[in-house]
Amino acid sequence: MARSNLFRADLPAFGLPDQITYLSSTMHKGRLEAFSDGVIAIIITIMVLELKVPHGDNVHDLLTLIPTFISYALSFVYVGIYWNNHHHTLQAAHSVNGTILWANMHLLFWLSLIPFVTSWMGENHFHKWPVILYGVVLIMNAIAYTILILSLVKHHGEESVLAKAIGGDFKGKISLVIYATAIVVAFFYSWVSFGLYVVVACIWFIPDRRIENRIIQN
Repeated sequence: MARSNLFRADLPAFGLPDQITYLSSTMHKGRLEAFSDGVIAIIITIMVLELKVPHGDNVHDLLTLIPTFISYALSFVYVGIYWNNHHHTLQAAHSVNGTILWANMHLLFWLSLIPFVTSWMGENHFHKWPVILYGVVLIMNAIAYTILILSLVKHHGEESVLAKAIGGDFKGKISLVIYATAIVVAFFYSWVSFGLYVVVACIWFIPDRRIENRIIQN
């Protein structure tokens, strides 16, 4: 019986151990970016659909939507911040691996819960448990994003542009502290906790140009 021509000499030799290792540990980042952008777009769409049209035709009927709108506006800013930071982070990344893909999926999982807690908090006028759960989702998003950053830094090395740009990540650490504080405070003063969530959003709303500056310098 004739041998298979699978390993013909005129075909690329992908059978070498070092080539297999490289191909299994390194992948292009394009699909990760495209998939993440699509999921984030869907998350924003779901959130805006939770703004139910009032039954009346008077402008005063819109007043009942104010808590829901405030909740939506804050969450929109948060999702926008994550998209912005995600975009900048991947600009400094050259490739991804399996660990990074799962770290990114972990982040998207927690981001996908934002519409649920946003709606619950708004419809219940920022009462204790909805505000607490909102904070839990926010802190889990922050942890998930930190894991993604650490995975990218490990993949690209401590001397990479990304690692140098992230540095000590003071904003990330202080955000975790504020989230944790807000969750505890929500058991007593839910509006104070909501204010702390706004504070973190303001901290990150100011553009973080660390990665941009490092890319320009290199």
